[in-house]
Amino acid sequence: MLKVFADRGGTFTDIVAVTNNQTIVDRLSRYRERFLIVPLSNQEWIIVYKLLSENPEQYQDAVIQGIRDIIGISNNEPIPHNTIEVIKMGTTVATNALLERKGDRVVLLITKGFKDALRIGYQNRPNIFARQIILPTMLYEQVIEVDERYDAIGNELKPVNLEQVKKDLQAVYHTGIRSCAVVFMHSDRYPTHEQQVAQIAQEIGFTQISISHQVSPLMKLVSRGDTTVVDAYLTPILRRYVNQIAKQLPDVKLMFMKSDGGLTDADRFQGKDSILSGPAGGIVGAVQTSKRAGFELVITFDMGGTSTDVAHFKGEYERQLDSEIAGARMRVPVLAINTIAAGGGSILFFDGSSYRVGPESAGSNPGPACYRRGGLLAVTDANVMLGKIHPQYFPSVFGNDGNLPLDKDIVIKKFNQLAHDISNVTGTHRTPEQVAAGFMAIAVENMANAIKKISLQRGYDVTDYVLCCFGGAGAQVACLIADTLGMKKIFIHPYSGVLSAYGMGLADVRATRVGGVEQPLSEELIPQLMQLIELLETQARGELTDGQISVEEVIQKVNLKYEGTNSTLTVNFFSDITVMKQEFEVEHKSRYGFTQSAKKIIVESISVEIIQKMTTLEEPLITRNISINESPKSVEIVRMFTAEKWHDAPVYHRESLQLEDIISGPAIIIEKISTIVVEPEWQARLTERNHLILQHL
Repeated sequence: MLKVFADRGGTFTDIVAVTNNQTIVDRLSRYRERFLIVPLSNQEWIIVYKLLSENPEQYQDAVIQGIRDIIGISNNEPIPHNTIEVIKMGTTVATNALLERKGDRVVLLITKGFKDALRIGYQNRPNIFARQIILPTMLYEQVIEVDERYDAIGNELKPVNLEQVKKDLQAVYHTGIRSCAVVFMHSDRYPTHEQQVAQIAQEIGFTQISISHQVSPLMKLVSRGDTTVVDAYLTPILRRYVNQIAKQLPDVKLMFMKSDGGLTDADRFQGKDSILSGPAGGIVGAVQTSKRAGFELVITFDMGGTSTDVAHFKGEYERQLDSEIAGARMRVPVLAINTIAAGGGSILFFDGSSYRVGPESAGSNPGPACYRRGGLLAVTDANVMLGKIHPQYFPSVFGNDGNLPLDKDIVIKKFNQLAHDISNVTGTHRTPEQVAAGFMAIAVENMANAIKKISLQRGYDVTDYVLCCFGGAGAQVACLIADTLGMKKIFIHPYSGVLSAYGMGLADVRATRVGGVEQPLSEELIPQLMQLIELLETQARGELTDGQISVEEVIQKVNLKYEGTNSTLTVNFFSDITVMKQEFEVEHKSRYGFTQSAKKIIVESISVEIIQKMTTLEEPLITRNISINESPKSVEIVRMFTAEKWHDAPVYHRESLQLEDIISGPAIIIEKISTIVVEPEWQARLTERNHLILQHL
């Protein structure tokens, strides 16, 4: 049987498969330049595979193609679904649709008088000095104002005119719109009117009906409305993708990663839960593998081809209720991930006065210049120019036929031309490698600043943390990032290049429900909170799945804030309000540097999360089979430009390293799926679980 864990990223799709099929392993062993095969202790093998997410000349969908390549069947043959036990995956399908504004057509139904409420929003000005304000594009195409109203305490001021709503919806339906978002005032507490309108929409034939009291049952019309519109905009796109996958894999258990770091069945996967689907798998993989290595304080650093995602871990996953992703306000629990547009594919250009890195990305098609598709210079090309990436150690999957190595010659040519152009404009001579190093310094600073936002700016001292580095490009800049932040340890898992996919296999099934409260924290409120917790737990259990469950865990949290403020902090729920107040004040002091003991504490909302802990993979231990006195042997010495000069750097294959081997930088360690650069003054050591620990000397 085959278990498949996949992450469909913006540039590459990563696949980690577990099989007990000796035939598959024997066949793939003949293609070791493309597949990494690792034996486990129980007559199973892990297969690691990476392919371009977009390669229209070769295949339609990267995940399906990856499964075909592993099983060994052509594009015309049906996939033998009885050989696949489960597929767990994360996808950027919905994220890309949101970024590119290519979701489904949506009609918004909103309380009369609030037609422009979502467009007006909160009057935020991201750039306070901008003289020309460019309003964000709305995801909905049409608006129907519904003459209805409840007041804040549940009195029905005006019932829904059902006939008028039916007439208006019918007119919209005839224009071809099939998705609607229903958002009424106070419907988070009094949902009857939304339910009545949803029933009409269903009778007319709308195929996607997102109702705000189900999508985000919290106060604040604007963020609740935005979340509902996003769900209506993306769920049809997501549903078509899921159906496309399921059609080719009938009777196969298919699960998707949600933005909160939990798995869910494919038929329960919604647009509102999908925005951080891929990155969430990376956070889970990074945290779980770091904990196995003995690290409890972790900064996760996921550098892929299109973007870099960073997160903070101190004993539990950090989530945020309010977020803005790709210009859309969301009010659902998501992992607290800071994403910046800096990856291996980030385009490099000189604007006449300064170097620029991104935010535009070359993606996977055409990709960086070295991908042989006519792309522009990107971060990956800079590392090729600096001798930190060498084509002979990179998979030959480039060019139109997907069988050529990276093109170093075009990189050198383009950087020579760029250095010449910069010299002509500035009058300052820079060698091509100095230009490449300058671009890399900017990229590293941008990524380090992203880490500062989720650590230093929130009162955490990153020098106490390990930097868990992963993603296809992460290990190339790990030491430079750590140096910039003053971090002393870097953790690199053997599957770091595909850790987001591996994280799908380490993830648990999670169901979260949130309920609004908006009342002062008091002893009298506790029974009401406990009653709400019981209701939310019942609702969450309806979302859970059957599977190999070893342990079930229930987590109860409250979101607290000072009266008159908007920013909430999340603490554990206790029946003793003194304990909750103490936790809140400690967190407030850490985050903002002060407390306000004279102010009331308000319970904004409460959440219940049920975790079904799944059976996960165990990593085999390795042993040393040569003398401790024997030093690791390099395969060759290459030239690497770092610290403003060229160095001789030995190259090692990671698979040939032995337990407790120590490698001092500058050096390069080659894996099948990534390249690890050990900078000067850094040292790498291999542990018994085949983990690489990089330590600053």
